[in-house]
Amino acid sequence: MPRMTISATTPRSTADVLKGYVALTKPRIIELLLVTTVPTMVVAADGIPGLRLILTTLVGGTLAAGGANAFNMVIDRDIDAVMQRTKRRPLVTGVMSPRAATVFAVVLELVAFAVLAIWVNPLSAWLALSATAFYVFIYTMWLKRRSKQNIVIGGAAGAVPVLVGWAAVTNSLSWTPVLLFAVIFIWTPPHFWALAVRYRDDYEAAHVPMMPVVASLRRTTLEILVYSVIMWALTMLIGPLAHLGWIYASAATVLGGLFTLYALRLYRHAVSNRADVAEAMRLFHFSITYLTALFVFMALDVLIRFH
Repeated sequence: MPRMTISATTPRSTADVLKGYVALTKPRIIELLLVTTVPTMVVAADGIPGLRLILTTLVGGTLAAGGANAFNMVIDRDIDAVMQRTKRRPLVTGVMSPRAATVFAVVLELVAFAVLAIWVNPLSAWLALSATAFYVFIYTMWLKRRSKQNIVIGGAAGAVPVLVGWAAVTNSLSWTPVLLFAVIFIWTPPHFWALAVRYRDDYEAAHVPMMPVVASLRRTTLEILVYSVIMWALTMLIGPLAHLGWIYASAATVLGGLFTLYALRLYRHAVSNRADVAEAMRLFHFSITYLTALFVFMALDVLIRFH
């Protein structure tokens, strides 16, 4: 692994160090995880759960996800140093040492488990811990550098927050949260592969076998399209299973159609032998809007019908 520390004489202000620790948690990723947790809790409760329960679940989930992301940066610091997209991350620039980052990650996970186990319930705590273990040991340490299916299988970790949210309210699991988990699981590959099209050269330089690196653009975009259609179908099953009404059904239909349309446009560009990075990034950005809107409308459906 290449040396990636900065000179000991390089000044590091307290603000730089604090920003570095925040960056270790990958806040933007956590935001996306949490935006699925609260609506899931609303569906599970058939209304708005108690404010204390929402806050403690979000705090525990945030700390758990932040710890997992910090572990990821420690393990992947050699890859991050090679890739243009990640070369400014704190462990690459030397804002803190790998040991300090590891201690930080461990503390976050311990506090997260305690918060969830004590103030929510043990089931939610164990689910959050399982997501971290899967993300660190299965995805980061094993699949990411070895398999083109890395993000497909590894994406399971990012789908666990809906299970945590459901368990926080009901202290149990059922088919509805499992289906929500499946939607996010299937959403992850087209979301991430669209970004990987943009940063294909980065992943190739770092020897990470993301789909756009090991497969043709046509094959990659075809798989994106297939996953998009499957995801759309799964979202249409949520309504009947969770007893949601026309608000969710309409939103799922329109949003799924738009997502599939973006994926189809990207595939058509690939068939025409046009590596359209702009089209890939349109899909990537819309995928974030899509997931947020889908879960927001899910919660709105419950709140409007029951209140």
